[in-house]
Amino acid sequence: MADDIQKLPKIRPYHRLSYKLLRWVLMTALMAGGVLSMVQIFLDASRAAIEMDDQAQQILAVMRDPAAQAIYSIDPELANQVVDGLFQQRAIIQASIYHPDGSYLSHRTRPLRSAPYRPLTDPIFQEQRSYEIPLTRNQQVYGGLRITLDTAETAEIFLERSLLIFISGLLKAFILSLIVYAVYYYLLTAPLMGIIRSLLKVDPASPAQKKIPMPKWHQKDELGLWVQIANQLLQSIEDNQQQRLAAEARVLKMSQYDALTGLPNRALFRSHLQSALEDAKRLHQKAALLWIGIDDFKSINDQYSYAIGDQLLQAIAERLTEHSEVFHTLCRLSGDQFAILQYNIGTPYRAAKFADSLLRSLHSPFFIEHRRFQLQATIGIALFPDDDVDADRLLQKAEQTMMLAKNTHRNQFTFYVASIDSELRQRKQMEKDLAGAIENNQFQLAYQPQIDMRTGKVIGAEALLRWQHPSRGNIPPDVFIPIAEANDSIRDIGAWVINQACRQLHQWQQEGLDLHIAVNLSANQLRQRNIVDIIRKAIQDNQLQPHQLELEITETSFMENLSEAVETLRDLREFGVRCAVDDFGTGYSSLSYLKQLPIDKIKIDRQFILDLESGDNDTSIVSAIIQLGRSLKLGVIAEGVETEEQKNYLLANGCTEAQGYFYSKPLTTDEFRKFYHRHKPAA
Repeated sequence: MADDIQKLPKIRPYHRLSYKLLRWVLMTALMAGGVLSMVQIFLDASRAAIEMDDQAQQILAVMRDPAAQAIYSIDPELANQVVDGLFQQRAIIQASIYHPDGSYLSHRTRPLRSAPYRPLTDPIFQEQRSYEIPLTRNQQVYGGLRITLDTAETAEIFLERSLLIFISGLLKAFILSLIVYAVYYYLLTAPLMGIIRSLLKVDPASPAQKKIPMPKWHQKDELGLWVQIANQLLQSIEDNQQQRLAAEARVLKMSQYDALTGLPNRALFRSHLQSALEDAKRLHQKAALLWIGIDDFKSINDQYSYAIGDQLLQAIAERLTEHSEVFHTLCRLSGDQFAILQYNIGTPYRAAKFADSLLRSLHSPFFIEHRRFQLQATIGIALFPDDDVDADRLLQKAEQTMMLAKNTHRNQFTFYVASIDSELRQRKQMEKDLAGAIENNQFQLAYQPQIDMRTGKVIGAEALLRWQHPSRGNIPPDVFIPIAEANDSIRDIGAWVINQACRQLHQWQQEGLDLHIAVNLSANQLRQRNIVDIIRKAIQDNQLQPHQLELEITETSFMENLSEAVETLRDLREFGVRCAVDDFGTGYSSLSYLKQLPIDKIKIDRQFILDLESGDNDTSIVSAIIQLGRSLKLGVIAEGVETEEQKNYLLANGCTEAQGYFYSKPLTTDEFRKFYHRHKPAA
């Protein structure tokens, strides 16, 4: 290391700080000197012009009396003598004594002096300058005296003086820059080079053995302070050598365990898994790998804080550890995911029984900082050797099982089956097909009527997306929407839905249908930066009023980033678009965040409606939601209404809007038009 430092490349001369400073100082000083010299030359030119005018006035003053005597006496001889006297001045090229009527008593001229510098000086002083005074006697004007000066002589003197000023200015600036450079070099650059040479001699293995010497005359300034701190740092580095080695050992140990929970991390678990599977293979035993994923854990971090989330993860790890007599190894894989290896299970039933006990254990309430949390988890199970004998592939299959289970059903355990690989391939193919579904006109919208239960009038329609696949037929939204959400194609699909729904509403309006249309807005779309522009353009292009479009968002979509969601919804509301919370009551802490959202309506989830007739709890929940909406002056609509009893209960409790199979299933465009006219109240 020390040899490498000694071999550091030398700085080229033109890269050195001193040379850079010299160039900048010289350039700056010469520019400043040039500018100042030009200013001084300009002032000198003004002074020379003034001196020329003063000289002319003095000449006229001297010749005033003899010229006045000549004009008064009408004496040409005296006048000629005055004019000849004026021409003794080299600068005068014209002189005349004239009567009041303009006739000359005496007049004389000579040509301008030829000079190469005239193109430069004539714009400054003019070619010639004329002066005149009246000739009076006893306060009566008898004529005038006029002279004209050639400016060449004054200009020549001015040029000589200007050249001297300019050269002396540059020379002064040059000398000053050299002085500044010398001061800088000896006060800063030279000491810095000395410090660099001392640093090159420092041995990294024992840096404090060679101190950096204090530069002369710098004991109490910034350089001296820098050297003191550098020496202290070198001493600290050497003092901490042993501490660093000990820390490296601790880090090596910590690299095998999760810092938050203290459980083995993925790398160490992978090593234990490999060893355990080798033992199981040798002893002809079965093992189960359980991949545990906590459901909706991200919303806890978003709603509370990462500190609360970390404490909850620690509590989860402790609760899983309580089952240590049943499993071989427990680890935290990442985030909210854990893995357990259950050794020598005998039959898959034992793994299923253990997974069920884990789910019940995790579902029991957690109490963190006086808050109650009740979690759900999904467990994917892969068996050795039935599903695979390789540790990495077994981990992969357990993870795939858990992830696929989350897409279909949660709070359950699922075993890996051979069809999972086929399902993953089908999912990938569906992603490709989804990319071209819009271009190939495979999407359609169905419209479920929204009814005013008091009058039976159709007041709106919810636009529902349908995918008619060319080979697989009708694919349900709960199958392809999660895929579109995962690969971000939901943004293009969502924009298509908004435009198509607005276009259809415009057509219905032209046909006399008076209603609004509701469109679902996903979490991905809500995070889209230009979503407000997309919606605004769709409304304007289809000549709609903004309040005729209603956007339905779920609680989980705005809970992911509440402040950003509030800002987006506020922009939409200011434009006039109405917003509704879909599936209300199924998310986290709906009531605590409801007031922050700029919304117009809440939509009671169908699950509460379906169970209305079977339990008092759901009855209480529905009543509470209706009362909450009324107290906050929000509209309330119920979805999933299927029976007369459900309708009557909702009406009795103050909910007047509904949709569901009791009124109609989702309809095509033509079917909806006919339904609207059938339920149109008589005029």
